[in-house]
Amino acid sequence: MQTTQVKRAFKYRFRPTDVQAAELSRTFGCVRKVYNLALAARTEAWALRQERVNYNATSAMLTAWKKTEELAYLNDVSSVPLQQTLRHLQAQFANFFTKRARFPRFKSRKKSRRSAEYTTSAFRFRDGQLTLAKMAKPLDIVWSRPMPNGATPSIVTVSQDAAGRWFVSLLCEDPDVRPLPPAEAAVGVDAGLDHLLTLSTGEKITNPRHERRDRARLATAQREHARKAKGSANREKARRKVARIHARVADRRRDNLHKLTTRLVRENQTIVIEDLTVRNLLRNDKLARAISDAAWSEFRSMLEYKAAWYGREVIAVDRWFPSSKLCSNCGALQYRMPLHVRTWTCTDCGTTHDRDGNAAKNLLAAGLAVSACGAGVRPQRSSPGGQPATKQEPLRRKS
Repeated sequence: MQTTQVKRAFKYRFRPTDVQAAELSRTFGCVRKVYNLALAARTEAWALRQERVNYNATSAMLTAWKKTEELAYLNDVSSVPLQQTLRHLQAQFANFFTKRARFPRFKSRKKSRRSAEYTTSAFRFRDGQLTLAKMAKPLDIVWSRPMPNGATPSIVTVSQDAAGRWFVSLLCEDPDVRPLPPAEAAVGVDAGLDHLLTLSTGEKITNPRHERRDRARLATAQREHARKAKGSANREKARRKVARIHARVADRRRDNLHKLTTRLVRENQTIVIEDLTVRNLLRNDKLARAISDAAWSEFRSMLEYKAAWYGREVIAVDRWFPSSKLCSNCGALQYRMPLHVRTWTCTDCGTTHDRDGNAAKNLLAAGLAVSACGAGVRPQRSSPGGQPATKQEPLRRKS
């Protein structure tokens, strides 16, 4: 079977020495400063003169900034992360001008992600040891899983999360990723809150509700944080405690989603999901917390890139497709179905449906219809490839 060359990022924790931590903290600060200076210059040029400043112009600005007395400290860190942040800003403006993203925002010292990106000229990876520019010793990395045999990183990203944990991410080509043997199975997946996923096979996957399990601990830690004097060392300790609880919840959620998506991709050739607009759903004040904890967007993202790796297909059915109100047995469409209705009986054929199981069956049928003959359902989006399917006439209510 032919091997596909897939670029994967392998993320590990590491323990920096005091000298390395100080150097990386300086680098993070310089990266944020250069990004904000370049963003201010580009914003001013666009607002006042409708002028687009490109990467080359900001790179020349960086050279000039380093020569000033006020910003001379930029010379104390590696120049590669500074150039990389200018490239990222260029990509953000390109997405903005093509209307794929909103206008870039300034980085905050407290709220923005602390990270720096190094290319091959700014690090040395040899005999399983990684040494960054401006550092005499290699990083003490916890190799929690092996790297691919013979893999050489092309980009290294160092970051520190809000809980104070240090991470290094190594981007390299993974020759071990191969398309899986073709499978005959296909499945429809309905995302929910009572159950995280309901499959068209009838299986219901429990929603772990990770955030709810730690909600009491989180509330206690947040109250303790609020009582500490602003700017004090005790307040910083309390903030770290809150951040560690959030990190614990996020880690467990991510681990569970990885297991679910890997299983679905291995067992099924085609996976049909609903094209939910989670951003709009989060406007519901009563359900926003539960929807955030379910992490539907992260589930979809994992499912799509794993399907692309292993030769599977993910089809996203239009969000307005009436999967819950459509009888999967006879095709009759119900007028109304409030959220509290979990089981219902079709008025035409008399079949009693579980709401989520019926929706999963309808999603599977709709997705397979588009995949096979492209008829009978609303517009779809499929992956891999990201090419939209042909728009079709919407389903009409059965008379």
